[in-house]
Amino acid sequence: MARPVTPLTDSKCEAAKPREKEYKLFDGQGLYLAVKPSGSKVWRFKFTRPDDRAGLATFGNYPALTLKAARDRRASALELLAHDQDPIETARLAKIEATNARANTFKAMAEEWHAACSLKWSPGHAATVWRNLELHVLPVLGARPLGELKTRDLMQPLKAVEKRGTLELAGRLRQYITGVMRMAVQHGLIDSNPANDLVGATATRKSAHRPALPLDRLPELLQRIKADSGRALTRHAVSLTLLVFIRSSELRFARWSEIDTVRAMWEIPGQREAIEGVKFSHRGAKMGTPHLVPLSRQTLELLEQVRQLTGRFDLVFPGDHYHHKPMSENTINKALRRMGYDTKVDLCGHGFRTMACSALVESGLWSKDAVERRMSHQERDTVRGAYIHKAEHLQERRLMCQWWADYLDANRQQHVTPYDFAHRW
Repeated sequence: MARPVTPLTDSKCEAAKPREKEYKLFDGQGLYLAVKPSGSKVWRFKFTRPDDRAGLATFGNYPALTLKAARDRRASALELLAHDQDPIETARLAKIEATNARANTFKAMAEEWHAACSLKWSPGHAATVWRNLELHVLPVLGARPLGELKTRDLMQPLKAVEKRGTLELAGRLRQYITGVMRMAVQHGLIDSNPANDLVGATATRKSAHRPALPLDRLPELLQRIKADSGRALTRHAVSLTLLVFIRSSELRFARWSEIDTVRAMWEIPGQREAIEGVKFSHRGAKMGTPHLVPLSRQTLELLEQVRQLTGRFDLVFPGDHYHHKPMSENTINKALRRMGYDTKVDLCGHGFRTMACSALVESGLWSKDAVERRMSHQERDTVRGAYIHKAEHLQERRLMCQWWADYLDANRQQHVTPYDFAHRW
């Protein structure tokens, strides 16, 4: 029969003095205080492991670890043993897990996320994303272990950006943070994504729609373009934008080598060769995928007039002073303002796309897929997008572009609705 042990007291632990050899003060159930000749006092726990081997765990030094705290550690160890778990092995695994948690920081995961996403991004966009993370997110979250981050922590950099009024940036940063934490979940480093609850955490700016004229004002617009007092190349640029309704950068950075007048086709590449000293001049078609623009008879005639002015240059629409640099991004809107339009209220260059799309849809002649491809809109469904991109609806789009050019001609004197023009026969 085991000899009964009188539990220790704080006063007894405190009064224990060092001796020539180490000795033990027992508290019962395997816990004892080892008093060393140096004077240090160490809590230890002696037990039998689940595999019947002897085990000895060190809890910590007294008085840093109090008697009560040592008994709590003993209770936890006994509970583990009751479930056939080794306290020493459990503590070792917990230490490894804590070390891994410290190594698995937000910055480390952000670097991995960015590297993976950069494979499908343009170099310029990838650099911008990382710069935004470095400036606004990593100083706050970079060194934090992923497992410690809560929604309130992830909100801190977003709120800081929101206070400065850069709401669009706050929205993009939320997307980046959500992506980083989603990858952490996928890697098994955290169980759930606390960034999912960031939706709506910051204010959003009301989206501003690009102004466009109602179609019944087409005759007025066409007459003002014809009477514009600006240089001929600018007038041609406005007319071409209306005819082919492409994006500003697609027009400004256009090269003659992209236009095949024999096939009546303009192939806008996904990315262009950058022009030194010109920001974003590498941009091609939206989303970095090539876009085919069928050219109507009227567009080919207009391009021939433009070629007489700039055909000896690489750029279709060079600037006023340097032929190797494109026209200003404000050229089209400046011309519209000269014609009497408020580009923030009445009409801007991008509004030509809205007008063309409205007419094509209202005509009732064209399929939705063909209109979407002609507008160079990216299909969000990747499977469907791949199909549409491959199918192209090219023949239908050829007819559509010619119809739009003819429709503009029909509106030069008086307005005709798209539906009436489509069913005029």
